[in-house]
Amino acid sequence: MADDVVLVEAGGREISITNPGKVYFNERGETKLDLVQYYQSVEEPLLRAMRGRPVLLQRFPNGASGPSFFQKRVPDSRPDWLETTIVSTPNGTTSRALVAADLAHVLWAVNLGCLGFHVWPSKASDPEHADELRIDLDPSPGVVFSMVQEAAREVRALFDELGVACLPKTTGNRGIHVYVRLLPRWTSYEVRSAAVAVGRELERRRPDLITCAWWKEERGRRVFVDFNQNAPHKTIFGAWSVRARPGAQVSTPFTWDELDGITPDALTIVTVPPRVARSGDPWLPMSDSPQSLEPVLALHERDTAAGQVDAPWPPQYPKMPGEPSRVAPSRARKPDTPS
Repeated sequence: MADDVVLVEAGGREISITNPGKVYFNERGETKLDLVQYYQSVEEPLLRAMRGRPVLLQRFPNGASGPSFFQKRVPDSRPDWLETTIVSTPNGTTSRALVAADLAHVLWAVNLGCLGFHVWPSKASDPEHADELRIDLDPSPGVVFSMVQEAAREVRALFDELGVACLPKTTGNRGIHVYVRLLPRWTSYEVRSAAVAVGRELERRRPDLITCAWWKEERGRRVFVDFNQNAPHKTIFGAWSVRARPGAQVSTPFTWDELDGITPDALTIVTVPPRVARSGDPWLPMSDSPQSLEPVLALHERDTAAGQVDAPWPPQYPKMPGEPSRVAPSRARKPDTPS
């Protein structure tokens, strides 16, 4: 083989890695081949989290510090063995997306300059049912990570009360995602309704710390529960995926016992593999025991019975029944006043 191509084995196939020495992460100089070897080292927990799911590719041809573009459609020039599926956007446009069938599929995408993966909440074999509830704790401007950790503790306390097991991961940046693995019985519409109810309940309990206000102008210096990450056709940055940051930070699952001491910036493609080799997959218990959404949906049913209307949807979605205005409060037309 030429010096600018390396063959690696994955999923029973040989994958050609072109330009393996190209620097992808500037902080320590990790290369494309380093990224490939990272994914090889976390193959088991990675596939446990995303095997069989469609993925959205964000490609960085010149590495993490360069420009990028999203690619939902797999290229026409692709291997015959590549597993794909048809996915839809909110407006009904369809695309043929990559399915994370095995590590060969992952490394094929990495060779195209995909650093990490934006993952669907459903399997390609059952697109009508979401099997993950994802609570995205998103820091607003001025929010420090200790506040996100505190918000995550509130999420866990609520789910503990509901009898639902959940586990966290870093986002690879400033936030935390808390996941519930579900039995595949509920649609993304129902899962989103549950996420809205979770956000509202958390805000009731800790209005000083947590908000589910969709409009940024209303959030203040609080942790935002981004319930719309559970909307149909919505992807979220996947567990064990590598962020496009100079330090090659990883969106890393962890246990609740680690919450107080977790340091997202220290979890990189260098430090995560020995962590997995030492402690295994912290999400294994959740993966082995999918759960019912009913205890969480009961919060939604309670709010609906009390007259609570739906929360706003993102602008690319059609107007939904019972949805409030999509105009920010500061821009809403004020009623005429008598002269």
